[in-house]
Amino acid sequence: MGGPLVRERAATARRDGAGGARVDADLAIARRVIRAEISGLERLAETLDGAFHRTVEACAAARGRIIVTGLGKSGHVARKIAATLASTGTPAQFIHPVEASHGDLGMIGPEDAVLALSNSGETTEFADIIAFSRRFGIPLVAITGGARSTLAGAADVVLLLPGAAEACPMGLAPTTSTTMMMALGDALALALLERKGFSSADFQRFHPGGRLGRRLLRVRDIMHRGEEIPLVAPSARMSDAILVMTAKSFGCVGVCETGGRLVGVITDGDLRRHMRDSLLCQTVRAVMHVTPKTVSAAALAADALGIMNRSAITSLFIVDEDARPIGFLHMHDCLRAGVA
Repeated sequence: MGGPLVRERAATARRDGAGGARVDADLAIARRVIRAEISGLERLAETLDGAFHRTVEACAAARGRIIVTGLGKSGHVARKIAATLASTGTPAQFIHPVEASHGDLGMIGPEDAVLALSNSGETTEFADIIAFSRRFGIPLVAITGGARSTLAGAADVVLLLPGAAEACPMGLAPTTSTTMMMALGDALALALLERKGFSSADFQRFHPGGRLGRRLLRVRDIMHRGEEIPLVAPSARMSDAILVMTAKSFGCVGVCETGGRLVGVITDGDLRRHMRDSLLCQTVRAVMHVTPKTVSAAALAADALGIMNRSAITSLFIVDEDARPIGFLHMHDCLRAGVA
């Protein structure tokens, strides 16, 4: 009974109750899936053995590329593994096993190594790529859950996935198995990275775009050089120093002694603090600030920007090991490069 307002409130309560139940059910499914995959990863970590070391050895010894192959969901994982290897200093390429049978076997060279992904190890489309690797003595590494499978029997090294239930309630959709494959690929890429001594500078070379590339920019990549650097001698008149500051448009000028070492800096702020009738006749040495902030060309641009922010300044001189200026960096250079 009751009026329209009472009936509307009752309907809203029923909808909210049903919606709340659906939220709880969805969260329960998500947690179950994530926990199942975590369990699989934990078993994978526990069962890793010397086969992983042999895989790293085989990949490190390859003078060509790591050819990564897989079909279906394993193929999607294989593409990601190839991309991760390539971006961390190990040349790699994905080849579709079906396309390999129709000409792409020609992309595989005698100095390559093949990394094949198949949970069952019985992917029939692998037949030609397996036969090709055996015929030409190309190392073959299998990532599979089938210890007695055709792929495992043909491979030089087998990275065996431990028995772990798929997160799918029917046990059919590749979930836990593909997560374990992905983790093994990451582990392999990073083991090779550390073995090669791959540095952040190398990483930036392969990741020049996007936020990551900007974070890894070095001062040398964006600094001003040569004639663009605003410099005067300590004995110069302030009238000359102001002309240099105006011509270079950076709002400051560095002061170098005869040997080329940076000994001071004059900024717009220094001009304001020394503003008097005699300013133009004074020497640069009488006005300069004697502890200029500097940075090396190899420093990250983000670190240089941090120095400027903390010191409440807008520019830095870049110096070599003998404190001689080799570049100049303004805050606007960092902002234009997307370093923030």
